[in-house]
Amino acid sequence: MRALMCLLIASVAANSAHAQLRLPVVPLPPLPVQKLTQTGAGALDQLSEVRHLQIARLIRANPRAVETDPRGNPVVRDELLAISPTAHALDAAQARGFRIVREQTIGDLEFHLIVLQPPVRMSIAKALRQLREADPAGTYDFNHIYMGVGAAAITFAGSPRPESAEAGSAALSGPRVGLIDSGVDVSHPVFRGAVIHTWGCGDHPLASAHGTAVASLLVGQSMTFHGVLDRAELYAADVYCNAPTGGAVDALAAAFAWLAQQQVAVINVSLVGPDNAALAQIVRTLTSRGYLLVAAVGNDGPAAPPLYPASYPHVVGVTAVDSHRRVLIEAARGNQVMFAARGADMSAADINGKYAAIRGTSFAAPIVAALLAQSFSAPDSSASNAALESLAQSAIDLGPPGRDLTYGFGLVGADYRTDLALPGR
Repeated sequence: MRALMCLLIASVAANSAHAQLRLPVVPLPPLPVQKLTQTGAGALDQLSEVRHLQIARLIRANPRAVETDPRGNPVVRDELLAISPTAHALDAAQARGFRIVREQTIGDLEFHLIVLQPPVRMSIAKALRQLREADPAGTYDFNHIYMGVGAAAITFAGSPRPESAEAGSAALSGPRVGLIDSGVDVSHPVFRGAVIHTWGCGDHPLASAHGTAVASLLVGQSMTFHGVLDRAELYAADVYCNAPTGGAVDALAAAFAWLAQQQVAVINVSLVGPDNAALAQIVRTLTSRGYLLVAAVGNDGPAAPPLYPASYPHVVGVTAVDSHRRVLIEAARGNQVMFAARGADMSAADINGKYAAIRGTSFAAPIVAALLAQSFSAPDSSASNAALESLAQSAIDLGPPGRDLTYGFGLVGADYRTDLALPGR
């Protein structure tokens, strides 16, 4: 049990990631975590502690920027969110000592988000209570921070990077898909045939292993690697920008607004966190307008509480299986699971032209998002429902007959080769 715990903690700290589809396989040395997936129930009890330790490290390293809500979830220090408050409620809050830090109006989603700073020396929990008590009809919440759900274990070099490795810039007639994650290394050779539109960080892209890995599973294509979508157009929003408060709700809101402006119908979100009123409202608005949000269900273990946004109604929650089609020991279970896809014994692009072995529900979600993005290109409720129904009918039922809490409708994307392999050999 201790060995599993230590390994998972190390995986959380890892900064690399990769995936191999439809290629001959040259096996890498097996990941140690794979040998430990058959351990007893005691190890399962420890899985949620991995994210808790990750949160503790984040706060310890950034005490002036990050704190926790009463349930231990990370939030931006001294910031609360007001969602489309009335002028009267906002005036009343300012009269009580709350200060407007920043605000954004999301016209396409009819959404006005205001970030408030509590009065000096007032705890953030007490401040939130005051706002809610003063305006019971309003919507207020913490500025929660959402985290990636997956890690790499082995990094290895790919084939030499050609001079023309930059991602394409001309529009394509192929599928379009959105990504909300950390930054993508668009100079990686795997993106040479893709068109990638980036957003965030003041238009100064900051490459990250997690975002690069997820993006490669969506649209990566090269001589040695094949993501699901060939010659596709990716809209990638970086909500982290290497900041300690990266992944906060207000950043997610701005990213969703950008993707809505671009009319990107399918959006992958391989991030997890708690239920949040602002995020819930954004998700509800998007899904009601025919957008499909695909999200990883999380790696806190089968007994963990639901994580979001995967657990919101109408979000496509994705779990992960290994090469033997067994659900990962760390994958969440519950009504939020809609589909399963490969999320282990695989690799994906890493930064600096490399590849890495990856594991987690983060890397199963983009396979499902890519499959759905092949079906329709513009937000449309009828088209999105039809795409989901078609994918469900094609799923391989792995659990009890019909949809279940472990595999959802079943495994999709099984025709794609995602085995561990060394590119270029």
